[in-house]
Amino acid sequence: MTKLYEQSNTITLGVIFLSVVVFFNTSISYGFERKTAVVKAVEEVSPAVVNISSEYEVRGRSNPFSGFGMDPFFDSFFRDFFDHGYEQRYKRSSLGSGVIIDGHRGFILTNAHVIMGTDNITVVLKDEREFEAKIIGVDPDSDLAVLKIVSDKTLPAIEMGNSDTIMIGETGIAIGNPFGFSNTVTTGVISALNRSINTEARVYHDFIQTDASINPGNSGGPLLNINGELIGINTAIYAKAQGIGFAIPINKAKRIVSDLILHGEVVHVWTGIFVQDMDQRLAAYLNVPGKKGVVVSEIENKSPAHENGIKTGDIILSVGAKKIASSQEYLAAIKDYASGDTARITVWREDRKIEFSFTVFTFPPEKAHELAYLRLGIKIKGLNRKNRRKYDIKAESGVVITEIKRDFSLAKTGVKPGDVIRQIGEIAINNKKDFEKAIIKFRHKYSVAILIQRGSRGYYISVKM
Repeated sequence: MTKLYEQSNTITLGVIFLSVVVFFNTSISYGFERKTAVVKAVEEVSPAVVNISSEYEVRGRSNPFSGFGMDPFFDSFFRDFFDHGYEQRYKRSSLGSGVIIDGHRGFILTNAHVIMGTDNITVVLKDEREFEAKIIGVDPDSDLAVLKIVSDKTLPAIEMGNSDTIMIGETGIAIGNPFGFSNTVTTGVISALNRSINTEARVYHDFIQTDASINPGNSGGPLLNINGELIGINTAIYAKAQGIGFAIPINKAKRIVSDLILHGEVVHVWTGIFVQDMDQRLAAYLNVPGKKGVVVSEIENKSPAHENGIKTGDIILSVGAKKIASSQEYLAAIKDYASGDTARITVWREDRKIEFSFTVFTFPPEKAHELAYLRLGIKIKGLNRKNRRKYDIKAESGVVITEIKRDFSLAKTGVKPGDVIRQIGEIAINNKKDFEKAIIKFRHKYSVAILIQRGSRGYYISVKM
C-alpha cells in the first residue's frame, strides 16, 4: 500500500511538472505578434508627417478660442457665439498637418485652408527640427496647397499611392496633429467614396469618407491604407455627426500638385462647353436614361468640343467613368484633366448615346477679351497716360472699361466707360494679364463679384457670367 501511494504521488507530481513546462512553452511559441500592419505603416510614414503652424492678421471681432491653435476650417463652428459689436486687428495662429512628398526638393502637401491668409508658416518634423516654409501654390477650389522647406539633408518623404484602387470597408489610417498633439494616429475603415461636402465658401466633390477620427489639426495630414500607401489628404469632419471624416483622393491631388509646383496655380483645361442643370420634366420629355445629366447650353466657337461635334442641346451623361447629375459635377470632372489629355464625354442626343473623345487644352489667353465681350459686354484697355487723362482716372492700377453694351447687367448697374476694374473674384487686377486670367478662371461661374473704381471711390457689384 505504501509503495502504491508513493508511486501515485510520484505520478501526480510528474503530471504537474509537465503541465508547468507545457504552459511556459506555449507562451513563448504562440504569443501574438505586436508589430501589426498598422504599426509598420505608421513607423514607416510618420517621419514624413509634419506639424504646420501659421500666423496671420485678422480684422474683426475677437474669438476667445483663437489662442488655442484652432484650425480655420473648424473656426466657423464658433463664430456665432461671439459679440459682433466691435472690430480690431489681432494675430491669430492655426495648427494643421502636412506630408512631405518630395524629400529632395522639400515639397510638402497640405490643405489650402491650413495656410490661407497667413503671414508666417513654421513646419516642425517628428524629430523636432523646425523650418520656415514658403508657399509654392494654393488651390482653394480643391483645398490643396504645396509648401517648400529647405534642408541641407534629404528629408523623409512618402510615395503617393493609387486612390482608384480603394475598397469600401478596408482599413484607413489617419496621422496628424489634432489640437497640436503631434503625430497622433487614428484608424477606421473607408466608409464611402465620391462624397460631396458643403462649406460656407464652396462645394467639394469626390471625397473619401472614413470613420477614422479627423479632428481640428488633422487637416492636411495623410490618410493611408494598411500597406502604408498614401491614398488621401485628410480634410474635414462633419460637424453634425461623430465618426465621419473626409479626405481628398490622392489621384485627384496628383495633377493639382503638379500644376501648383510648375505654375503656382491650377491651370484648368478648355472644352468650350457651358452646361446647365436639367429638371425632371425635361429629362422625362427627352427620355434621358436614369433621368440624370446636364444640358449643353452653349458651345464656344472653334473650341475642342465644337471642333469634335458636340452641340448645344446635347445632354451630357458622363465624363470619363463619372456619371454626371449636375453642373457642379460636370465642372469637377473636367478639372481632373490636364492639358493634352483625352476627354471622353458621353451625350444623349435624339434617343441614343454618343461618345466623343477629344484632346483638351488650356484656354487661349487671347480669347479672354472676346469672352469678356460675350459674357460681360465690355471691352477694356490697360491704363496709360492717354486714357488716364481722357477719363480722369485716379486709380493706381487696374484696367479701364472703354466700351460697354447697354443690355448687359454691368451697364444696368450703372457701370460706364472710364470706370476701372480693380478686382474680379479674389484676383487683384493690376493689368491686362490679370484681367485675362480672371475671365478665364471665372468663365464657368454663375456670378462673380467685381470691384469697380470711379474717381477715388470703389464699390463692389455682383454680375452674372
